[in-house]
Order: sequence, then structure tokens, then C-alpha cells
Amino acid sequence: MFRRIGYTWHLMGASLDVLKRDKELMLFPLISGIACLLVMASFVAPIFLRPGFMDFPDQNATLEQQVFFYLYLFAFYFCNYFVIVFFNTSIIACAVLRFEGHDPTVGDGLRASFGRLPQIAGWAALSATVGLVLRIIENYSEKVGQVVAGLLGLAWTIVSFLAVPVLVIEKKGPFAALAESTKLLKKTWGEQLVGAWSFGGIFFLLGIPAWLALIGGIALLASDHATLGIALIALAVIYLIVLSLVQSCLQTIFQTALYLYTRDGRAPEGFSAEMLGGALARS
Repeated sequence: MFRRIGYTWHLMGASLDVLKRDKELMLFPLISGIACLLVMASFVAPIFLRPGFMDFPDQNATLEQQVFFYLYLFAFYFCNYFVIVFFNTSIIACAVLRFEGHDPTVGDGLRASFGRLPQIAGWAALSATVGLVLRIIENYSEKVGQVVAGLLGLAWTIVSFLAVPVLVIEKKGPFAALAESTKLLKKTWGEQLVGAWSFGGIFFLLGIPAWLALIGGIALLASDHATLGIALIALAVIYLIVLSLVQSCLQTIFQTALYLYTRDGRAPEGFSAEMLGGALARS
């Protein structure tokens, strides 16, 4: 396990080298985050403007109320997933161009996303359906349902790990992409889990100073150093935003390189066969 974690550190470094050459890739998760906030605002606004508009249907709710609630929830999931996958597609397309020796631009990434709108919409619909089913299980089975939904959600995250790279690179539909991701799971099982943990764990540690700064800034607001507190909070928020943008890009570049290696057996530019082969080796 520790050997694979070590390989993942090297993979993260290789992904960072790609991002250093194409810093504009950070624009995609930034726009994605802003768009997701706008999507959330558009769905939340009616709830505040019309009290009772979105009360959760309890056991006494009519069938029409329950159907409306879940259709509304599905629409929110679909829009949110669509935005995320759209801009992740741009990152993947640019990463592939870089691996092929080209110098990608933001326009290249956006053109790739617009050229795959049917696949993106299909994957968003599938993901929204899975999310809705998990929500229904969680809502109607109480504690047992929460456990079941959590386990099913974890299984979905694992089997769909490489689905979006497949969708983007091969232009396959959502079900074909999911099937291909599941097949490649046998080769990448250990690295998927270890890679996800390492990326998340590393960035969690990197974010600790910012959270401490936030706590310190809030404490200063209550004292006679409010200006310093506001400055400290602002710096911490900016740092966390940049950190999240970098993490999103590195994770997507990593997934793209991993898929290309499992498909072709050749390491993409910037990655070594030894690095990827060792990371994928079975213990």
C-alpha cells in the first residue's frame, strides 16, 4: 500500500508538471465553480421566494407532491453534473493534446466540450439518475438507507472513475463509457483508491494553514484588530480557492493519463512507463 501511495506522489508531480505548462487549465474549474453556484442559486431562489415551494414530501404528501419534488431534484442534479462534466471534458481534451506534444489553448478545450454535448448530456442524465436513486434510498430507509446509499455511492464512484475520460477520448455514450471504466477497473483498482486518497489527503494537509488562518481571522474580528482579521480571512479564502482549482486540474490530468496508459500500454508524455506500470502493478 505504501509503495502505491509513493507512486501516486510521483504521478501527482507529473500531473503538476503538465499544469505548469498549461496554467490556463485552471480557468475551467474556476468557471465550473461559478456556474455551479449560479445553478444552485437558480434552484434555491424559488424556495425562498415561495415558502412551501419545496417542502420535503413526508409520508402524508400526495403522489403529485412527491413526483414534483424528485423531478425538481433530478433537474438540479442534471444541471450540476452537466456543468461539471462539461468543463472536466475541456481539461481532459487539453491534457490529451499536451500528451501528444501540442500546445493546447482554452479554445481547444471548449471546442472539445461543445463537440461532445450529446455524450456530456447523457452522462449527466445517468449520474443524476444514480444520485436521485441514492437520495430516495436515503430518505425513505432512515439510518439503514443512509448506510446502503453510502455504500452504493462509493461503488458508483469507483466503477465510474475512468468513465469521463472514456467518454471524451473515445466519444462513447454513457453506458458504453461506464462499461469500459468497469472493465479497466481490474487493472487500476489499487491505484484508483490509493490515488484518490493521496490527492485528497495531500490537499487536505495543504489546506490546514488556511483553515487555521480563518479561525484566527474570525477571532481577530471579535477584538480590536478587525481590519487584520478581514485581511487574514480574505487571504485564507483566496488560498483555498486556488488550492481547490489546482486539485481539480491535477485529479483530472491524473485520470486522463491513467486511462491512456491502461488503454494503450504506453505512458503519455511527462509520465514514465515505470511510474504508471508500478502504480498499476498487482501486489
